[in-house]
Amino acid sequence: MFTGIVETVGTLAEVKNMGGGFRVRIHTALAPVLKVGDSLAVNGVCLTVILIDGEHVLADVGPETARVTTFGALRRGQSVNLERPMKFDGRFDGHFVLGHVDGVGTIDDIRPEGDSQWLTIGFQPALAPFFIRKGSVAVDGISLTVAGLGERQFDVQVIPYTWANTAFKMLKTGDKVNLECDMIGKYVVRAMELRNS
Repeated sequence: MFTGIVETVGTLAEVKNMGGGFRVRIHTALAPVLKVGDSLAVNGVCLTVILIDGEHVLADVGPETARVTTFGALRRGQSVNLERPMKFDGRFDGHFVLGHVDGVGTIDDIRPEGDSQWLTIGFQPALAPFFIRKGSVAVDGISLTVAGLGERQFDVQVIPYTWANTAFKMLKTGDKVNLECDMIGKYVVRAMELRNS
């Protein structure tokens, strides 16, 4: 489990096709503190470290993950947000993030306000029940608050620190992002579905 508070930005050094999925090699300062078998959130997707090679970590991406996330379009040299799992004996920032992406969104607009940035993100209709105004959402693994909400879009404001210290600063209109809706909201919606069926 993660918190959506990005620790560092890594760089995709290699993306290698492997039988429907692929293997990624990520250059990161976290490599020395990781071990084989550890979980690592990469742009909000929970992956398992399979090998550590100096300042690189390797992880496999299965075909299903490639289909339901932005990972099907990963490219060498791309910056990625990285977070290790939360510690249960430490402080808890952000919100509960599982690293299980619910869908892919599209950056519809980026606009500045002072030193901050507003992002308008389009989402698939099936995700609409899981968004609430002032609720939590993880966008490429970053814990954010839904500040504005429409039928097919939501707005988030990104503070200067987050913009400067994540891969967000590389975003442009039309880019795809991984979306993970708030876990508690998903359980509530599911419970209501079962109650009404």
